[in-house]
Amino acid sequence: MKQQTTTDRLGIPNNLKWGYLGILIFMMGDGVEQGWLSPYLLEHGMSIEQSASLFTVYGITIAISSWFSGVLAESYGPRKSMFMGLILYLIGTIGFVSMGMAKLDYQAMLLFYAIRGFGYPLFAYSFMVWINYRTPQHMLGRAVGWFWFVFTGGLNVLGAYYSSWALERIGYENTLWSSIIWVLVGAFFALVLNRDKFETKASQGSKSKELLNGLTIVQKEPKVLIGGIIRVINTTAQFAFPVFLPIYMAEYGFDTKSWLQIWGTIFTSNIAFNLIFGFVGDRLGWQRTIMWFGGVGCAIATLLFYYAPQWSDGSYWAVMVAGIAWGGLLAGYVPLSALVPSLVKEDKGAAMAILNLGAGLPVFVGPALVGLLIGAIGSEGVVWVLAGLYLCSAVLTKFIGIPARETEQEPDLSIVK
Repeated sequence: MKQQTTTDRLGIPNNLKWGYLGILIFMMGDGVEQGWLSPYLLEHGMSIEQSASLFTVYGITIAISSWFSGVLAESYGPRKSMFMGLILYLIGTIGFVSMGMAKLDYQAMLLFYAIRGFGYPLFAYSFMVWINYRTPQHMLGRAVGWFWFVFTGGLNVLGAYYSSWALERIGYENTLWSSIIWVLVGAFFALVLNRDKFETKASQGSKSKELLNGLTIVQKEPKVLIGGIIRVINTTAQFAFPVFLPIYMAEYGFDTKSWLQIWGTIFTSNIAFNLIFGFVGDRLGWQRTIMWFGGVGCAIATLLFYYAPQWSDGSYWAVMVAGIAWGGLLAGYVPLSALVPSLVKEDKGAAMAILNLGAGLPVFVGPALVGLLIGAIGSEGVVWVLAGLYLCSAVLTKFIGIPARETEQEPDLSIVK
């Protein structure tokens, strides 16, 4: 029996440890502009409609790339798929800064920011396929928990902290230029120092057939489609809340700075609990963790977060605690990234394609839901709809369990090592 290393005991496959570090650093580079790009564009003469269109196009390419990441990783191997993501990111960033930002050329911005949007899903989500093939079943929940820990930690935490430091010292354009350094360092760890070899059965066969599997998998295994729907529900509120909650919170005395502090702390909580629920899922069971902590827990926490300023007479700390609870329970869905690929024996990349598409779609679904409903039912009604969706996801999770005898087996790795 192979002796476990320290990283194995923590839940990180030792053979993939450099890949995890690479994802952390790559996503840090990708996240440098998240907190300031829209205000920057508005200050330089662009309309809010133009800014919204830019991010909409970016979101479309993220969703498309999220789907392709699974099937391309299955067809060509995750290393090649991740390299494609790196190249597209570099092309998009160079074009966006040199031709878009520097000249305030809106058409160039649209084109190159869209290209940039293809980058990180191919890089990061392809590595998720790698994890699912190369991790024993008994520690897969922890392994994907660590993935979301480094993914979110790089994108939403380190990227923001680095950006706040860099903007004052090197300026806006140079901060974006510097992101190239970080993604190259991340790619070095994930693609060069990470020497783990990967070969799936699918990569030995027809590439076109595997690409088609990314669509037909939902017919062959309907549970995968259910998993994709649950994944959409998981983060719909995350993209819906910023559309209307800042306005609602302002009615109770929360200025922009207070709201941003709360929102940032929510995702600090989420990062920590991504890891915790990876461990919980392996102990309690993936299905039960998703259903009770993710579905039911998020439904309750969503309502508490909304009503906290009303019930506490605008108490900052009451809202903060409710937000931390919601952010933590949002991580209750982490085992979904282990459960859905485990529903199939060979087409794990195709299953991940559906799951990744579910991760990309909330970028549209959340704001669209608010736009469609808020005029008719108000912010309170929207929050109840979001809570109802979480409860629906708990019910749907009942239908995607895997037999106990299968969870006791390690996956068919089909590896050349």
